[in-house]
Amino acid sequence: MTRTIWANGTIFDGTGAAPGVADIAIEDGRIVEIGAGLDGDESIDCSGHLITPGLFDCHVHFMADGDFSPNKHLGTPFSMNFYQAAERMKRTLACGITTVREAGGTDLGVKEAQEHGLIAGPRMHLSITILSQTGGHGDNWEVCGAHMPGLMDPHPGRPHNIVDGPDEMRRKVRELIRAGADVIKVCTSGGVLSPRDDPQHPHFMPDELDVLVAEATAAHRFVMAHAQATVGIKNAIRAGIRSIEHGIYLDDEAIQMMLDAGTYLVPTLVAPLGVLEAADRGVDLPPVVLDKARSVVDVHRESIRKAIDAGVKIAMGTDSGVTPHGQNLRELALMADLGMSPAATFESSTRVAAELMGLEGDLGTLEVGKIADAVMFGGTDLDVAELHPRVAKVAQAGVFVDL
Repeated sequence: MTRTIWANGTIFDGTGAAPGVADIAIEDGRIVEIGAGLDGDESIDCSGHLITPGLFDCHVHFMADGDFSPNKHLGTPFSMNFYQAAERMKRTLACGITTVREAGGTDLGVKEAQEHGLIAGPRMHLSITILSQTGGHGDNWEVCGAHMPGLMDPHPGRPHNIVDGPDEMRRKVRELIRAGADVIKVCTSGGVLSPRDDPQHPHFMPDELDVLVAEATAAHRFVMAHAQATVGIKNAIRAGIRSIEHGIYLDDEAIQMMLDAGTYLVPTLVAPLGVLEAADRGVDLPPVVLDKARSVVDVHRESIRKAIDAGVKIAMGTDSGVTPHGQNLRELALMADLGMSPAATFESSTRVAAELMGLEGDLGTLEVGKIADAVMFGGTDLDVAELHPRVAKVAQAGVFVDL
């Protein structure tokens, strides 16, 4: 068994300890020793580099890439989507994201291709699709009577996503678990990209959400909620949903509820900016979508600022797919702009995210016994303003990936 030493790097281990220079010994993909002057079969000089745990993005969509217009979807052969997803996964890995929660679109075959080494990409927890009520954020019905093709179209690996009532909800959660879902995603409010609903309106009744969480819990799965409306956020918290995605219209009561329940917040601050940037690139978006994106940017930032100040658990997530993949590290700078320290933004992208996903036993910190996922950045400071150009090396299980 080869013992590899990452020598003389400035270690940010994600535990809350201050960064310091040390060596890391790797055997069989795991960290076996951290200290000074370690010996091994081979040594990699990491002087002048910051070494962090592999980063997490808790909200991505590999079946989109910043162009989510219906015409784009109509012009893409079905099988092409999977080849495109593989390229996007590699792009994501190259910026230091070694683990993701795939928040809707990608099916089990893509995840298993990565696990079997057929394609490069982050480790992945799948939601497969986004559960929506009729007329909700995930319903692609249009007023002409047609269903526009989109990210959540059903196929053999991706069950139909529209559910109404507790009985349908129970069956649908079971279908998703059968299809390989690691986490269940539900829309408890309207959203920005869906033209026929309102981000301030709650979706699903409490009895439907209670059944969803009960079924997921029975199968040892967590639930994540696309939740932008204030009431939709509170309904999700009351039901025991583990994380609020977006959290645009938080109020003081919702923030206190999150603190009391230990609910995580995944801000996706870059997402509404991504919608506006897509329009600037010429992506054909309905005016109502652009109006909603413009209307939420400032209130979204203020909601997340208040949650940060209050001490809500923040896990990094971008909604990449709305923005092009590979730009994920922009989110850390946006969180820092709202008052998080650089160290806290890194922790939200490592330890806190691993805890959200239930992976803290193996990932999220650089500690003895953990899997050796890591990112090496040029320079030793924690400044998050321009992180992507600093990415020098990315390791999964101690093996450096091809950037």
